[in-house]
Amino acid sequence: MNLTELAQGEKAHVRDFSAVSKIVQRRLVQLGVKENEEICLKRKLPFGGPCMIETCGLCISIRLDEAMRIEVRK
Repeated sequence: MNLTELAQGEKAHVRDFSAVSKIVQRRLVQLGVKENEEICLKRKLPFGGPCMIETCGLCISIRLDEAMRIEVRK
C-alpha cells in the first residue's frame, strides 16, 4: 500500500521510496525518513494538495504524487 492510502492519524512503517525522484529521496533521508522508520499521516489536504507526515518529531509536507510513490506497511 502507498502512503496516501493511510487514514488520517494512522501510523505505518516505510517499506520503499525508491520510486520518488532522487532529489526528494535525498531530502527525505536528511529529514529522517528512511526504510523501516515509523511515520504518521497527519493530514491530507483536499483537491490534490500536499500530505503532511510526521517522523522523528518533525512534520513534513510532501506533494501528493510523491506521497503516492512511497510504499508503507502497517
